[in-house]
Amino acid sequence: MVSLLARRKGVFAGGDRTRRGWPNGVDKILWGVPLGITGLAGVLIASTQRQAPYVDWYDHWITAAVGMVLALTLARIPLERFNALLRPIYGLTVVSLLAVRLIGTSALGAQRWISIAGFHVQPSEFAKLAAILLLAGVLSRFPIERPVDLVRPIALIGLPWFLVFIQPDLGTSLVFGALLLVMLFWARMPLSWLVLMLSPLVTAVMAGTMPWILVGWIPLMAYLAWRSLPWKRTALAVVLAVQGLFSLLTPYLWMHGLKEYQRDRLVVFLDPSKDPLGIGYHLIQSKIGIGSGQLFGTGLLHGNLTKLQFIPEQHTDFIFSALGEELGFLGCVLLIAAYGLLMWRLLQIAGKAGSDFESLVVIGVAGMLMFQVVINIAMTIGLGPVKGLPLPWMSYGRSAMLLNFMALGLCASVARRAQPTNPPW
Repeated sequence: MVSLLARRKGVFAGGDRTRRGWPNGVDKILWGVPLGITGLAGVLIASTQRQAPYVDWYDHWITAAVGMVLALTLARIPLERFNALLRPIYGLTVVSLLAVRLIGTSALGAQRWISIAGFHVQPSEFAKLAAILLLAGVLSRFPIERPVDLVRPIALIGLPWFLVFIQPDLGTSLVFGALLLVMLFWARMPLSWLVLMLSPLVTAVMAGTMPWILVGWIPLMAYLAWRSLPWKRTALAVVLAVQGLFSLLTPYLWMHGLKEYQRDRLVVFLDPSKDPLGIGYHLIQSKIGIGSGQLFGTGLLHGNLTKLQFIPEQHTDFIFSALGEELGFLGCVLLIAAYGLLMWRLLQIAGKAGSDFESLVVIGVAGMLMFQVVINIAMTIGLGPVKGLPLPWMSYGRSAMLLNFMALGLCASVARRAQPTNPPW
């Protein structure tokens, strides 16, 4: 039987001959890139805290060491074993997110953490990995051949998404949407269907900013539905109803569906000077810091804006601004290239995977990481609103660091079993 993903996987199946340069076949891209980024991040975090009464840089490396142990352990476990544990994984995910609502710890206007033995654990981070496994299990068993087949994967992650959204954690909730779209595309769902799935969000944005564009946009989506969906009259009626509903409800959802600070973040990035001492302060100082680095930067541990802590909480979501100031444009380009190299390696692993489930898991991990990289960097340079999304392996955060290494371990498990000879990990 030809695999459902055979055509998509075949594009990235080759080019694996140079991946075994380390002893015993260790994948130097899959492991080397994250470890290199983590090492650099520790130095940058130390730089952001030179004048602070607390120090987190060594904790960043300690957490990475623990994450590496978890990753190497997961790399030795056949990924198909998790296929039999999807129901317990789903139940544990929902219970942990419900626990956040009941006994969670609040900080910075959101209730996202659970305190366990003195450590703050963020269940929404681990819920992202659970969502990848769950979607991979569903899409590998029930391929998307009809529009009605979308009900199962959407319903599956609907409850975890909602529990994350109401924490409120808009950034992480967007990751769920990105995961769904990327994995549906990899499962060979038609591109036109993906456009139709995204179209209500575009309609909402247009309704709040440029409503006159809807005159052409809504008929275009109706035409796309007529051409690409079965039951043409029904599809046309449903698409028109959804588009009209989103265009009419946008003002209400804007005022009552989002917290005030979330609305401010979505608006102020267009003109940070509207609130230069409030929401816009992060964006203004971040762009100043990145710009001051120019081509080669001021040098590690020599950034003046970083040293004087002009950017609050710079060691977390805004760590890229410290990189831009101290290593300049060249350092930023090299970091982005490193992420791109890692993404290409993950695509290769997904293409060589032994099963649809394994391939979907790897592509889900790649989609999660790339989405966070793009959104985080975009917000630090003023091309997007501020979101609470960490830069993988760069931003300080225990839960995010452990999640990233665990995801890496699952991908290594797939790569290990796809190779002709099995390396130690």
